[in-house]
Amino acid sequence: MTNMTRRSLLVASAALPLLSTRMAFAAGDKGLISIIVNDPANPYWFTEGQVAKKTAEQLGYTANVSAHKGDTNVESNLVDAAITNGAKAIILDPANANGSIGVVKKATDAGIPVFLVNAEINQRGIAKAQLVSNNAQGAAIGAVKWVSLVGDKAKYVELLGNPADNNAATRSNGYHTVLSQYPNLDMVAQQVANWDRTQGYNKMQSIMQANPVINAVISGNDEMALGAIAALKEANRLKGVIVGGFDGSPDAVDAIKKGEMAYTVLQPVAIFSKDAVEQADYYIRNGKTKVKTEKQLFDCTLITKSNTDKYTAPFTLSS
Repeated sequence: MTNMTRRSLLVASAALPLLSTRMAFAAGDKGLISIIVNDPANPYWFTEGQVAKKTAEQLGYTANVSAHKGDTNVESNLVDAAITNGAKAIILDPANANGSIGVVKKATDAGIPVFLVNAEINQRGIAKAQLVSNNAQGAAIGAVKWVSLVGDKAKYVELLGNPADNNAATRSNGYHTVLSQYPNLDMVAQQVANWDRTQGYNKMQSIMQANPVINAVISGNDEMALGAIAALKEANRLKGVIVGGFDGSPDAVDAIKKGEMAYTVLQPVAIFSKDAVEQADYYIRNGKTKVKTEKQLFDCTLITKSNTDKYTAPFTLSS
């Protein structure tokens, strides 16, 4: 992420409106909320952490944001630190659907409620809540839009996210539920690029060497899609190629405005990151969950050139 993008995100996050009408206590009076995200170099996870931190501080807590970058050992150390520091709650974007179960249990056994955001774990009843985008719904609306632009006959590439994250498979399955209805859509390559722009660029370079004709790219997130766009541009092959993303990042919206990316699917990370902290606050104050359902799905929204003017802040689309 460029310095300019990071600065713009910081400015935008600072401008977020008050998320509660209740008067906030002085910062830190109510204790610590520990926020653990994946990698803030990605604007999606950066926004996740900043919104959660701002909400916690507005509610009267001290808040810190740390990152595991997909490493379960680092994640475990960060949870240990939260326990040692007496955190009142942990907001966690888990590193691994299976590998993060142990750290959630460890915190819960220590009496610290855990609220998961963005990614889920493959066990219920440990975390107090799992707040995630409705990835199946988002993938479906993205795939329908992609087909409407690509048509029913094309050679295309799919870029996949981290296999340890259930979101990667859910989005890919959602795409193929739609695309499988069109037998003349030929997937010439399917590569894992781990949600990363550089890996998306590198994988796309390799794919282009083996495939002289590529009509479209469908990606599990915006960062991989932006990497693919960079590779296509460098090879002078972007013209006429439909590229679809998923996340709703500022850089993706800019690419849509430039005509380089066709669309992105906005994940409401700014909404569920706020909700997770508010639910944690409710649990701290009342000793019970605010929402009865542990897994809570938040629907996604399509962003195209026609509604980019409604993109008013990172990962925020005004009605």
